[in-house]
Amino acid sequence: MATKMVITQPQPVMVIRDSEEWGSGICDCLENVPECCFAYWCCPCFACKTSKDYGEPLCLPLLEIFGGFVPPITMSMRVSMRHRYGIKGTLAEDCLYSACCTSCVWCQMSREMKRRNIPIVLVNAKNT
Repeated sequence: MATKMVITQPQPVMVIRDSEEWGSGICDCLENVPECCFAYWCCPCFACKTSKDYGEPLCLPLLEIFGGFVPPITMSMRVSMRHRYGIKGTLAEDCLYSACCTSCVWCQMSREMKRRNIPIVLVNAKNT
């Protein structure tokens, strides 16, 4: 007697968290003090780590050494993150925050990535 075994592959299940706002303010450093201290005392290292976590080249933020008043990499990463996560804002805000407090912007982006990390749950295969 032959039995037929059907196996279905597990499918990823994604939970989408919709929000049109940043999960934390630009100066909410008390949410993660060690991370903000790292960003304040060694912003280039922290920016490289955050850039890598975001999926961009590790040393991309180091190009800002050659920038002018507005750090171009910080601003473009902030704009990219707003677009990826559907966060409301303007280019003028991104420019202002990036120019006035680069460390705070990198901290905010790092917190946002941690908040919006979409978990993938695998569903077990069933024998039928």
